[in-house]
This record gives sequence, C-alpha cells and structure tokens, in this order.
Amino acid sequence: MALQRLTDDSDRNLFQHISGIVSSELSVEEMLGQVIALAVRVTRCDACLLYLLDRHSGEIVLKASQLPHAGQLGTLRMHLGEGITGWVAEHNSIVALPANAASDSRFKRFQALVEDSYEAFLSVPLVSGGEVIGVINVHHREQHAHSAEEVGLVKFIGEQMGNAIARSLLAAQNARLLEETEEMKRQLEARKLVERAKGILQRKLNIAEEDAYIRLRDESRRLRRPMRELAEAIILAEDLSRRASEPAAAQS
Repeated sequence: MALQRLTDDSDRNLFQHISGIVSSELSVEEMLGQVIALAVRVTRCDACLLYLLDRHSGEIVLKASQLPHAGQLGTLRMHLGEGITGWVAEHNSIVALPANAASDSRFKRFQALVEDSYEAFLSVPLVSGGEVIGVINVHHREQHAHSAEEVGLVKFIGEQMGNAIARSLLAAQNARLLEETEEMKRQLEARKLVERAKGILQRKLNIAEEDAYIRLRDESRRLRRPMRELAEAIILAEDLSRRASEPAAAQS
C-alpha cells in the first residue's frame, strides 16, 4: 500500500527523493532533517520530532525537530518504555492517536515541548535491519484521523531512512574513532619530542629532568606556543649544531 501510494501520489517524485537520499552521503544531521521534511510532506502535520536511540545509555534522545528546540536537542531523553515514544521504541510498534493524545496512559508530557499540547499524535519507529534506532513523532494541533495510507507512508520513510541513518551514524562513528586514533598518535609523538628536548636541556644546562620540563613549560607559556613546537626547535638546533661540529672534528 505504501509503495503504491508513493508511486501514485500527485507528488510523484517522493519515492525518487527518498531513493536519492538513501544513496547519498549526507551527514547524520542532514539525514535527520530530511526525515523531518519527508514526514511533514506526507502528513501535512504541524510539528515533527525525531528521536534516536543512544546504545550506550539505552535512552531515546531528541535529535531533530520541525519547530525550534535548540535547548532540548541532544538533552531531552527518555528511557525505553517511557512515554509513548519510549513504548514505540521498546515494542517496535506504531501508535496513532487521532484526538486527546495526552489522555493516553503511556503519554509523558514535557513542558519544553509545545507539541505535547497538540491533539493528534502519530509515533512510528525508525528501523534499520529490523531493529529500532529511533522514533518519528508527528503532531497535529487539531484532531486528525491518520489514514492507513498516511501511516504506511511514515512507516515506509522510517524503514528506508532508518537504514540510511544507521549507515551515516556508523560512518560518523568510524570517522571519530579514526580522529581519536590520529590524535593519540599526535600526542604520543609530541611526548617523545618533549622527552628528547628535555634530555638536550639536561645535558647542555646540567639540570635535572624536572627543571628541564619546567623551563620548557614556562617558555611555552611566555611565547604562547605549544611545547611540541619548542621541543622541535630545540631538537633542530641540536642537530644543526652537531652537524656543524662534525667537519671540524673530522679535520682534527
């Protein structure tokens, strides 16, 4: 039904639009924005919120919204099973409430979300590989009977975009891990250079290791330059001095 609706809808490029997004290399934030836009497009809702599952904490976290919620994005959280959103995530099931949504026993109100005062509420899981990775919440200010076609479309978006978002999340995670690995390498190299520079200062000035470190640190602060740069300069000067003395030593 959903696929048939997509191909027969007056906006016939919707399916192609989703296919284009799925095959793209958009960032996670861009993907979430696209899900919001698609859900709004097919439901003509007044508000849309998108939550992602935090695997580490096991919580559902607000990540994107149609209405501005800058202070809540990334901070508003619910446990699995908490509220309708948590229930949908826990049971991988759809909830459609056409009126008086707040009267549902599973409903949890957040003062920061004006959407919680709206009448109609549709909550659909965002799925990848059959597993819930998030939830799409669609809100209407007035009573709204969600048709089977409308629910099917949002479900279709949740399934198709869920896979794309999961890939984008994995790519972002891999990129962070790579950057963390590179940063660890940079820090290790910097420590090696500082240790070598300390050794040079100890020999030249006949001072203790701690005093050599203090001199490097104080000079770094005075010049407002990283200790690594000072260490590299000391090592370079030592290498140049040694090379300059090698011909003289050879002649003697």
